[in-house]
This record gives sequence, structure tokens and C-alpha cells, in this order.
Amino acid sequence: MRLVDELFAMYRDRLSGDEEDLDTITFTVLEHFDREELMSIVKDMRDDELEYFIRQYLLETLKEKFARKEGKSIDPNYIRHLH
Repeated sequence: MRLVDELFAMYRDRLSGDEEDLDTITFTVLEHFDREELMSIVKDMRDDELEYFIRQYLLETLKEKFARKEGKSIDPNYIRHLH
């Protein structure tokens, strides 16, 4: 995906790529896009990218639901990451 490639090129020498860094990057980027711009990114995805995107969303959302069902404590940053 072009956006991922651009972000990686921009930050690869500045950040370690740990979970906290990646959360910061993704939240900062998403704050600057409106719905139309986000939909444009999705429309530009190749089929394999779109499938991966949906698979990751489903996986993470199901993990959250099962964790809640089991009464497990969920990190607020994890939930913020999903929504």
C-alpha cells in the first residue's frame, strides 16, 4: 500500500518500530484524514491488500470481543487502536 510505504520511508530512521511508535504514527495519520480520504485509500488497495485489511480488522475485533466475554482486562490503548 502506497501510504504504508510512504510512512515507512518517512519514519524508518527516526523510530524503532515498536508498538508505541506504531500506535503514535497511525493515530497521528488518521487524525488528518476524513471519511472520504480514508475511503479513497481503501479503493486504491489491490485485492490482496483489501483482503489483508479486512482479515486484520476481523481478527482484532474478534480478539477484543472474546477477551471481553471472558472478563479479561483489556488495555485501553488496544481498544483505541481498534476504533
